Amino acid sequence: QEAAPRFDFCLPCWCAANTLTAKEFRLFPSVIWDVIRMSWDGYIDNLIAQTKDSSGTVHADKACIIGLDGGASWTTASHGSALKLQGTEGANIAKCFKNKDFAAFMSGGIHAEGTKYQFLRVEDEKLVLGKKKECGAITMQASKTAIVIAHTAEGCQQGNSNKGVAVIADYLESLGM
Repeated sequence: QEAAPRFDFCLPCWCAANTLTAKEFRLFPSVIWDVIRMSWDGYIDNLIAQTKDSSGTVHADKACIIGLDGGASWTTASHGSALKLQGTEGANIAKCFKNKDFAAFMSGGIHAEGTKYQFLRVEDEKLVLGKKKECGAITMQASKTAIVIAHTAEGCQQGNSNKGVAVIADYLESLGM
């Protein structure tokens, strides 16, 4: 039996070409929003590929994108390399980035997937780095509307993950996102 055709959908391209009024936004069928949300999963693959070094080693093993307003996940947890934030982790991360106040990370650590990472530093109020011995490291970078997050496996180089996160965050920023 022949499979149904697959239509790839690029949300940033669509957003750049279309404008929805508030009324049109509310009327957009929820099934379409599911397709749009799934399309963000391609950014996980792209980010991870960007962390590959000259020997072919991939340094980020998981990633996700969340909204700057409220921390809602833009990527799905069903992706094989999804970083699955739990409970209020996304909202807490988004709150720090939105307010440009990282004191909560400094005093209480960065929580992702139920793991508490030690805060290392913040750069330009948009890049945050954390680490936990034997668990790896976390890199987070904000664009205008999103936060791109990647996990670096223990023994891999966080600098390569930083590069992958920056590529995606800068791309979103270039689209006004």
